Amino acid sequence: MQVFRGVPFRPSGPCALTIGNFDGLHRGHRAMLQRLCDQAAQRGLPAAVLTFEPHPRELFNPAAAPTRLTSLREKLELLRDAGIDRVYLCHFTRRFAALDSEAFAADVLARQINARHVLVGDDFRFGRGRSGDFALLAQLGEQYGFSAEVLHEISCDGERISSTAVRQALAAGQLDRAAALLGRPYSISGRVVHGAKLGRTIGFPTANIQVKHNRPPLTGIFVVEVHGLGRPLAGAASLGARPTVDDSGTMKLEVHLLDFDQSIYGAHLRVDFLARLRDEEKYPDLASLTAQIGRDVAQARAYFDARISIPRP
Repeated sequence: MQVFRGVPFRPSGPCALTIGNFDGLHRGHRAMLQRLCDQAAQRGLPAAVLTFEPHPRELFNPAAAPTRLTSLREKLELLRDAGIDRVYLCHFTRRFAALDSEAFAADVLARQINARHVLVGDDFRFGRGRSGDFALLAQLGEQYGFSAEVLHEISCDGERISSTAVRQALAAGQLDRAAALLGRPYSISGRVVHGAKLGRTIGFPTANIQVKHNRPPLTGIFVVEVHGLGRPLAGAASLGARPTVDDSGTMKLEVHLLDFDQSIYGAHLRVDFLARLRDEEKYPDLASLTAQIGRDVAQARAYFDARISIPRP
């Protein structure tokens, strides 16, 4: 998969294109990408995605911007796995936001990206002030040499599948609901980095996973499954600010792998969140925290014992 950091000033070869933030790559996004790949194959074109970094709402109102479901790396990996050939990472700026609808269609889509077919969702808006809709896109496409197609909403149990719905499910601790909307368990990927090594001193060593943003869509104590070490491994994880031992407010993801004691610093892991055990709490002392971690680990073991066991070393 080719990744273009920005929209090229000189067009590459023609493509079939879809446009969006694609945060989380949920089932609605995947239906869009599958349709794009099918249309691209019929036309003998590469399938391309135009996506934005940062999220437009992070530019205009950072405090009210939605939490990220995926880091940029995670999003690119998911797009690659969906069969996308090209990704254009558009740096969203106020200048870009000021483009009117015709300039966006003529200059960005037709001239710079060289789109021959453009697929969008039914809520797609474009141009300054979000003034352009699908009818205008189709009209401009006829003028500037690309066809336009709309894909209507995808629902799950009567609910529109959206990144907002996934965030709401995660915030409420409804991991099964989030997985149904995503089509897979919610996950966070990152590299194992050195931490304070407190867990080892109290009998529960943890892998500290680098978190790319300080506003994850969920916090608490979880049952998890970890990928990236050859086979899935069972574990219990804490995602939060660790109020008993740290007052910085920094979000950290710490995973205790069951029956595993190997050095894995530098490994890039994916942590799938399977079940929520409890809220994060502040304990009066380290002994109380240690006792609770023991109960969390016991619950995680019981979770895996109740289903087909995950192989553990």
